[in-house]
Amino acid sequence: MGRSPFTLAAAVTAALPGAEVTGARGLSADGDGRFDSAIASLADGRELAIRVADDDETARELAAEALALRALTDGARAMLPFRVPAYIGETRIGEGRALVTELLPGFQIEAALVPAGRGAAPSMGAAIAAVHGLPTSVVRGAGLGTRTAEESRAELERLIDTAAATGRVPARLTVRWRDAVADDDLWRFESTVVLGGVQSTSFLFDDDPERGPEVVGLVGWHGLAVGDPAVDLSWLSAAPDASDDVHAAYARAVDRAPDPGLEVRARLLAELEFARWLVHGDSMHRPDIVDDAAALLDALAEGLPTDDLSIIDARAAGVDSAMDALDRVPRDAVAEVDTSMHTDAYNPEELWIEVPEEAESSPQDTESLEPVRTIDTGRTTDRDQDDSAHRTEMLNVETEDLSEARSIFAGTRGFEPREQTRPSASDAAAEYDESDSDEAQRAARAALQRWKSSSSE
Repeated sequence: MGRSPFTLAAAVTAALPGAEVTGARGLSADGDGRFDSAIASLADGRELAIRVADDDETARELAAEALALRALTDGARAMLPFRVPAYIGETRIGEGRALVTELLPGFQIEAALVPAGRGAAPSMGAAIAAVHGLPTSVVRGAGLGTRTAEESRAELERLIDTAAATGRVPARLTVRWRDAVADDDLWRFESTVVLGGVQSTSFLFDDDPERGPEVVGLVGWHGLAVGDPAVDLSWLSAAPDASDDVHAAYARAVDRAPDPGLEVRARLLAELEFARWLVHGDSMHRPDIVDDAAALLDALAEGLPTDDLSIIDARAAGVDSAMDALDRVPRDAVAEVDTSMHTDAYNPEELWIEVPEEAESSPQDTESLEPVRTIDTGRTTDRDQDDSAHRTEMLNVETEDLSEARSIFAGTRGFEPREQTRPSASDAAAEYDESDSDEAQRAARAALQRWKSSSSE
């Protein structure tokens, strides 16, 4: 890869005949993304994002996103309280597949730094609920994937068995996960339209002077499907401060029968991302990934309470305290993982620039919204090919990168340890400090000003 932004921008005319490109700039800094990507400025004032895939995996992702964006008709988009990138067109650059979409404005907030209280957290919960409220016909009509509750349960059971077969999963985790999968009450839910795994960087914010940061756009639609709504809430294990408020806002906004097992399944799915990473590394013959995943799983197991391994009964001591243990894993004990797959189209370095000190409300404002980026490295080894193929076939699902786990790993150092018992969403709302809310809003406004300054260049 390594194509220049001008080369990529010139290809926009193939996807959008008649377009007059007046400028170009890069999206991914220093080629660290999974795509070659650029922003093309048009004579009519629009800005378009172009991404090019050079391997089968990224080509499949772009194809899936193109299909999903086309499935979102004007009627479906009108049901959403935020913008979705418009599909512009597709072309090829050399042997690579290229997708051109609308570039949406907005700033992002790292998961671990999403503040509690009014503003970002409730807006995120309402945005997820709006996606889950779309008619399933939007997905079914486009031929996209669907899973019933039982199919989702069976897929996780296969994942747990496949991960355990590697011999690298602590026994206490295997017991914990299998008990959760065996609990019938957790799996009585209605499948909904899902994005297939929301991340904090999926949300684009604008700032409201009264209400604080509000979601104005949502990106990352390549996983659009019908399935377990918990998959789009599992990222909240990386947002300990905002988790209760996001869940509460989601529950208020969703037009569906209550799902008592939603938070527990979301917690389970967050933990199983480590297992999915392990299986991916094993099937790819990547001992560096396997060792990375095993270290994360060991840390996860060490953070569990010794007297109760139930993910259902010990919710407060589940992912949150286990994730705290990740900060104690030596940095040189794990391989770095490429997290750019979630932000390629909205590179944080395009959104944040330095501003004079007097423009910021506090020294923490810039730090609270500074993204974290890591890089994947690795090596290969020999392994039985038939066993690998069998495990890959058993999974038969898209492997997610551990971007949010990596942001936790890098971002929890500034947080105080959480109590073993967490307040309910209503208690959290009642006890929320207005001064903290105002501080969060000032931070968001500072970020927005930086974004506007960057956009005008």
